[in-house]
Amino acid sequence: MQFNVFIGVDVSKETLDFAPTNTDGNPLFHQQVSNHKKGIGQFYKKLSRTVEASSGQWLIIMEHTGVYCNPLLEFAAEKGLAVWLESATKIKAYHALERGKNDALDARRIAEYAVAKKDKIRLWQAPRKVMVRLKFLIKLRERLITSKKRLLDPLREEQRFCDKQWAREHEKLLKPVIAKLEKQIKQVEHEIQQLIDDDHNLTHLYELITSVSGVGQIVAINTLVVTNEFKQIADPKEMACNCGVVPFKYDSGKTVRSKAKVSHRANKSMKVLFHLAAMAAISTDGELKNYYQRKVEEGKNKMTVINAVRNKIIHRIFACVRDQRKYEKNYTHLLA
Repeated sequence: MQFNVFIGVDVSKETLDFAPTNTDGNPLFHQQVSNHKKGIGQFYKKLSRTVEASSGQWLIIMEHTGVYCNPLLEFAAEKGLAVWLESATKIKAYHALERGKNDALDARRIAEYAVAKKDKIRLWQAPRKVMVRLKFLIKLRERLITSKKRLLDPLREEQRFCDKQWAREHEKLLKPVIAKLEKQIKQVEHEIQQLIDDDHNLTHLYELITSVSGVGQIVAINTLVVTNEFKQIADPKEMACNCGVVPFKYDSGKTVRSKAKVSHRANKSMKVLFHLAAMAAISTDGELKNYYQRKVEEGKNKMTVINAVRNKIIHRIFACVRDQRKYEKNYTHLLA
């Protein structure tokens, strides 16, 4: 797709800073609006009057800032505008030697990045409403579990190291709160499962993903959300990099030599989930269990082998989705 206007956007909680730029990288104007639909509509009208290019030739680029992006993403989906959500790390690395910072300057630099990297544009795809709801419920479940853990951990420490009577009094006070949290967690999990059961495509993908050894409900649902039903991320290698399970070497000349290591720039929550999936797989799955034991006996580092198992699980999930068939341990490819 050919774009003639690149719109850099600096997103904050209260405001959006827009910096439209032409294909030569020359800024057209700067406008700051409130971060809601009315403010975005004001910018849309001004840009429509300012440029000759149709809205189909506009590209909005911004850093992914979580929920603060939602008003602009919803507006863009309604108007059919192209959006590029880029990693803040990549944009900052591109402008690493430049000095000074403010919202207007950041918006312009984001637009400049888009012009320079226009051959690597990756358009954002709006998720279905059921996926938006599913993502919200997953995050809600995480918050409830975190709240429960924050209550339980100090209570266990008190029971072990503090006065027993104090510990019993605190446990009595916290017991109904913890019970309420457990009930709410179960309600959220039930609603999550209900959403999947009521949607044919989600049910189908869920069954494919959970057919892989070690992959349970939470890993499967988070994978669906992160990949946007495998529309946003369709390559297992990209997913593995995203989850921080791919080791990279850093060599330079004769002096810099390092072992291959995974990057810390990763989706840490997904990395943890795939680690749990790997641990479950090497405990129950015959093939992966044998692989793990064999590599450890050969002298391989245990965490290195577990990381390889994570990678295998990711590739198996994507292979199942690609081939539209459940995982089969003894599957053999048919030769043409």
